[in-house]
Amino acid sequence: MEEGRRGSSSTPQSRKIMVIADPTRESAAALQYALSHAVLEQDELILVHIENSGGSWKNAFSSFLRLPSSISSSSSGSSPASNGTTTASNAAANALASEIGQGDGNFLEQMKRICEIAQPKVRVHTECIAIDGVKATAILLHGDKLGVDVIIIGQRRTISSSLLGTRRPGGSLRGSKGVDTAEYLIENSKCTCVGVTKKGQNGGYVLNTKTHKNFWLLA
Repeated sequence: MEEGRRGSSSTPQSRKIMVIADPTRESAAALQYALSHAVLEQDELILVHIENSGGSWKNAFSSFLRLPSSISSSSSGSSPASNGTTTASNAAANALASEIGQGDGNFLEQMKRICEIAQPKVRVHTECIAIDGVKATAILLHGDKLGVDVIIIGQRRTISSSLLGTRRPGGSLRGSKGVDTAEYLIENSKCTCVGVTKKGQNGGYVLNTKTHKNFWLLA
């Protein structure tokens, strides 16, 4: 497995980062992590929504998706972030975050606006894909098509997955609803896939990748 496709078509300073965008708390956590810890100003951020089911999303983000009051401008060993976000940008992004789920606004476009304010130098675009098949398969195929370096997806944690990690050897999505989308992507993506779970408003994140399970990153 490759951990990042840095071929001749991309420079070491530029990555394509795909965030799976849904009107859920888990997706909000994934975006928040991406903006505060993963995305560099040279990167390209792609918000992808896979349209395969309905559901109520009113107020899903209004109290959850808020950027940290101060996003670190220096990189750390465990988190490759180097963001120059100002306090004013944070406040503006938080104000927009509070609007998500209110009225008839498009949550995908609202998420894009938050990204543009929090990371003004990062190229951001959105894609909405309608599918008839399995969500995880569509994500993998689209990620390969775009040549992404990192996939970030919100992950709903259960007691069993917290204790045992995300690995389910031999898991197949064909006709099975028992395999979690995030788990399948982590184990089968050709590029690095990070599953993100937020531990409360200020408790940081629990991260899962193919090589690191239940890694707790402070906010």
